[in-house]
Amino acid sequence: MTLLDIVSIYPATEAVFKTYDEQVGECLCCQRLFETVEQIGERYKLDLAEILEKLNATVTD
Repeated sequence: MTLLDIVSIYPATEAVFKTYDEQVGECLCCQRLFETVEQIGERYKLDLAEILEKLNATVTD
């Protein structure tokens, strides 16, 4: 799923992506909407497991 898919289905996940904006130096929801979480993790050397954990916690709360 792309960021657009995720945020469209689970709007609360936008806040998770926003927490990474400063670290990566750009707004992920503005610049990377058509990339998958895995692609973003690879591009910015982010901990994919951590991102997925945060996203899952957001959608299950």
